[in-house]
Amino acid sequence: MLRPSTIRALVTRQVLLFTRNPVRGFELFFWPVVQLLVWGFVTVFLQQQVGGQVEGGGFPQFITFLIGAIILWDALFRSQQGVAISFLEDVWTRNLLNIFAAPIRMTEYLAATFSVGVLRVLVTAVVLAIIAMMAYSFNLFQFEWTLIAFYGNLMMFGWALGIISISMILRYGHAAESLAWAVPFMIQPFACVFYGVEVLPKWMQWIALAMPPAHIFEGMRSILAGKGMDAGHLLLATGLNGFYLGASGLLFSHMLGLARKRGLLVKAASS
Repeated sequence: MLRPSTIRALVTRQVLLFTRNPVRGFELFFWPVVQLLVWGFVTVFLQQQVGGQVEGGGFPQFITFLIGAIILWDALFRSQQGVAISFLEDVWTRNLLNIFAAPIRMTEYLAATFSVGVLRVLVTAVVLAIIAMMAYSFNLFQFEWTLIAFYGNLMMFGWALGIISISMILRYGHAAESLAWAVPFMIQPFACVFYGVEVLPKWMQWIALAMPPAHIFEGMRSILAGKGMDAGHLLLATGLNGFYLGASGLLFSHMLGLARKRGLLVKAASS
């Protein structure tokens, strides 16, 4: 059984790190806001330049595809960061041994990092939704009930990537810390965030369709194009997320056992 008090204490510690350090809060908003503004205005510029030269007045849906993709991609990235960076915070502050010495179950520790990821996603989602509405007249809530399904699936996959990231850090130590930021971008070409699956080479399409984000972003573009949501994409994404979360949990359990057996945990925590 998970103990809510333990999870709440771990989450509170992470929240205090942000609320008591303005630089951390600034970093939380800076990159998603800059990405949204830069790519949004680039798309507006391109639309103005070629809009009158293309049959039908240009690509009016292109900017909505891009803005929606940026906001939803941030949900995956932030949830992954919530898991990976929470773990690295304990490594950097040499608090990892205290965590493992305390009567804290690993399921509770992971549940706390999941919760931190949800908080990060909620905070940045509100900010991005407001900016998208003001700058581009893009209403994030036009997805209606599917918005919850989109966010839920992207966060679950982000959690799985976060668990994979900390598993690699446990196994390979500080040399693997860059994976906390690199892992999401390793899968981004296959996630089809900014383009459809059909533009990929055939061999890449098979990999993309085996990943939940590709189905979510295909569904997003379908809704924005006025075609409605294909329930098959949501079902596939949810089923695949269950598989990846289970597989990442098994990987984490194996790497944690290996780290304890070889003394890697002490080395990582005290370096």
